[in-house]
Amino acid sequence: MQAEPKKSQADSPEGPSTGSLVGEEYEVEIGPVAHGGHCIARTDSGQVLFVRHALPGERVVARVTEGEEGARFLRADAVEILSASKDRVEAPCPFSGPGRCGGCDWQHAKPGAQRRMKGEVIAEQLQRLAGLTPEEAGWDGTVMPAEGDKLPAGQVPQWRTRVQYAVDAETGRAGLRRHRSHEVEPIDHCMIAAEGVSELGIEKRDWSGMASIEAIAATGSQDRQVILTPRPGARLPIVELDKPVSVMRVGEKDGGVHRVHGRPFVRERADGRTHRVGSGGFWQVHPKAADTLVTAVMQGLLPRKGEMALDLYCGVGLFAGALADRLGDKGAVLGIESGKRAVEDARHNLAGFDRVRIEQGKVESVLPQTGITEVDLIVLDPPRAGAGRKTVEHLSSLGARRIAYVACDPAALARDLGYFRDGGYRVRTLRAFDLFPMTHHVECVAILEPVQKGS
Repeated sequence: MQAEPKKSQADSPEGPSTGSLVGEEYEVEIGPVAHGGHCIARTDSGQVLFVRHALPGERVVARVTEGEEGARFLRADAVEILSASKDRVEAPCPFSGPGRCGGCDWQHAKPGAQRRMKGEVIAEQLQRLAGLTPEEAGWDGTVMPAEGDKLPAGQVPQWRTRVQYAVDAETGRAGLRRHRSHEVEPIDHCMIAAEGVSELGIEKRDWSGMASIEAIAATGSQDRQVILTPRPGARLPIVELDKPVSVMRVGEKDGGVHRVHGRPFVRERADGRTHRVGSGGFWQVHPKAADTLVTAVMQGLLPRKGEMALDLYCGVGLFAGALADRLGDKGAVLGIESGKRAVEDARHNLAGFDRVRIEQGKVESVLPQTGITEVDLIVLDPPRAGAGRKTVEHLSSLGARRIAYVACDPAALARDLGYFRDGGYRVRTLRAFDLFPMTHHVECVAILEPVQKGS
């Protein structure tokens, strides 16, 4: 059935349409899930709709939120469900839905359906960008929940240990941004926030003069931290929250994170060690994520005593420490990280390992300068954009017997796996983990090995 327009707000009695289709509504059949937290549909003219708050197979009324006539695609929200999927549930969160909080993509889907859709996205990206089937990637097609996250429909894991609140400029209330918008959805509670974040009571306070507040509740310690970003010229408030907390602020002039009171870091626990993470530096957000990923990486690499390893985009040294532990006194690890504070933390966290070195700088710049021509093992956990062709080509030339690629974006992973194939590596195994429940995000660990000559 063709998608027919139901109602247009593009034409106005005040004058002719400007070409914007925002507000136009279409009755459409929802197609497959796509990368980015939406599903695909088409208008009667064949124009693609990226529809949020829908599920594959449903018939809905989709209202355009972005786009104009002749655009390659339109963005839309499902504002009325005419025929519901068996995977649909009522969103547990009162702030979820069209035009509301943009933090969760799949509140309206059963947990199992969320993981299945993430798996479909991974499979589609692997095929489209790397030409790989799940079988060729050594993947069984499943996305595994983190320990303790397998809950009945309607229950939501409290997993987000770091929450970035935006502040409404008029009311001073903390909330979360609406999807693809600077508008703030005021909330009184975030259902996916970890208990250590929720008990701070940030949503109950007046934050006038602040632009944002990041709340951090460490895993494995009682450390809590808030990082305040004031609006230009505003003074910091006296921070009185429901639990003890250290306070940092983002400097207006330098953009740096500066201590106001308390520790300038939090202590995170993973792989049997404590890691210092300062200035709001990167750490996995799900409380089970760090241990889950270390286990997957080490099981895939099977480190041997005395080997030489690289840990690229190493952050505060999570994987470098795990490698050093397993490689023994005669092994060696080189970590490379661009963030200055993260490098300081990594050096502190790994000070007990004599044969671990951490260099600061971009991987593509620092690695060629090291003079390293061969290694045994490589771990890379690049940013969302991936490592890129040039870096992958360099890594492929080092002769590693195994490479572990940790990826938070299936598209970037698939592109880089294609580059690794060009460099003589094949995917041995791939595992996918649902470390971001209720959202479209998913974490993958791919283990690569050299293609045997003649195969």
